[in-house]
Amino acid sequence: MPSHAPYPQLDGPLFEMVQHEGVFADSKTLVDCVPVADPAEIDERFGQRDFDLERFVRNHFLLPEDPITGTDPSTVSMEWYIDELWEYLIRDPVETREGETILELPHRSVIPGGRFREIYYWDSYFAAEGLAVTGRLDLIEELAANFASLIERFGFVPNGGRVYYTSRSNPPLYHRLLDLLAHRRGPEAVLEYLPALEREYEFWMDGVGIKAGDSHRRTVGFKGGVLNRYWDDDPSPRVESYREDRELAAFADREPERLYRDVRAACESGWDFSSRWFAGEGIESIRTTELVPVDLNAFLYGMEYSLAGWHEHTGDGARAEKYRKRAIARRGLVDRYCWDDEAGFYFDHVWTERERSDAWTLAAAVPLFTGMASQTQADGVARTLEERFLRPGGLVTTLTESGEQWDTPNGWAPLQWMAVVGLAGYGHEELATEIGGRWLDLNRSVFEETGQMLEKYDVTGGTGEGLGGEYPLQYGFGWTNGVALALPNLFY
Repeated sequence: MPSHAPYPQLDGPLFEMVQHEGVFADSKTLVDCVPVADPAEIDERFGQRDFDLERFVRNHFLLPEDPITGTDPSTVSMEWYIDELWEYLIRDPVETREGETILELPHRSVIPGGRFREIYYWDSYFAAEGLAVTGRLDLIEELAANFASLIERFGFVPNGGRVYYTSRSNPPLYHRLLDLLAHRRGPEAVLEYLPALEREYEFWMDGVGIKAGDSHRRTVGFKGGVLNRYWDDDPSPRVESYREDRELAAFADREPERLYRDVRAACESGWDFSSRWFAGEGIESIRTTELVPVDLNAFLYGMEYSLAGWHEHTGDGARAEKYRKRAIARRGLVDRYCWDDEAGFYFDHVWTERERSDAWTLAAAVPLFTGMASQTQADGVARTLEERFLRPGGLVTTLTESGEQWDTPNGWAPLQWMAVVGLAGYGHEELATEIGGRWLDLNRSVFEETGQMLEKYDVTGGTGEGLGGEYPLQYGFGWTNGVALALPNLFY
């Protein structure tokens, strides 16, 4: 493990013992604790006589608290509750205390809720879509400024707002957040963030000149250009899921560093975890870094066209043309390696085996969301989504039931949003409305039963509460709230 000094809750004998003995049910609890004594003193006192581990931790750290998010659904509507819930999810600027793992932020942010007590990258965009509907444009501006600040410090937007997330990013949706702001405020409101967006693009494109068949960090070389993959620069167990990763490595018959890297890369994708990344049936076969994901490349296509458009607006035609050419080349490579004409559907590409993955996933809707698909391709995706993915509560994430949370029977707000927006953009309004309506009906029925907005939902029937994952179902929930407010606004 790399050193995380001066954070005794991330590294060293105290960390190892607490995680090994399972003092907390959730591995993330310890790493989010705040020391109430000097970290050096904590290390010195650790392990003295008459030592009680749990009492020691509680005496030397402030334990994180989760906000109360439930309500009596008989007294308020779902929409009213979501609007009131922002008070708990909007956080003031962050000033970090000594030994605290949270990252400083100069402006307000929005957290997802539950165990997710800090800002998260792609979550923030989907929450922002709902914030825009309620007129909280100032907060969206603050999110944009926070991301620019993070890019200035790290060269990219970290997965989340903790020091242990700074070796990886998340689906790159900063450009969509800026698009949203520009749509409401005008393009002049976002031009100050153009250098930050370009720097983020450079982070993803590190290795752009590599040869076909080679890879470097988040780039993979092909004849005619590069495509991108998910990655993490740290090949060690995740501190926020340390026990789970060590147990997996003990079970899996493979080199631990490669396993940890693939696990972490799946976290960068946001789909942690899904059979989409597996070579076999279980997570021990995870191979995220061997795949060129169709959704990541669609996001980057959208980023390239956003950069082209903003440079065109500023009068820099040469730079605009550079990004347009990059986007056109990317689309051609995705069509060649990820599009299956016979199936009428997009698939991830297993670049190490030079073949398409056989996993049917909702990632295929993202090229519609970013405008990368042709009309024929969009028609094929629409047909498949209706025939194979549509369930009573919306769209399932994959067609595989693995026990992982990014698989059947679960549906997720960001994927519903991207599918609905993408389908509507290609003329499939009826299907888009049907999907959005079913999803909102499910949100409402679960709220009226439980008084909660969920992180994920079972869209196939039953209670509607999402299943699986390496932690319990979470409530709040930022991106679910944002999409629940934004979907009706999209059509009405």
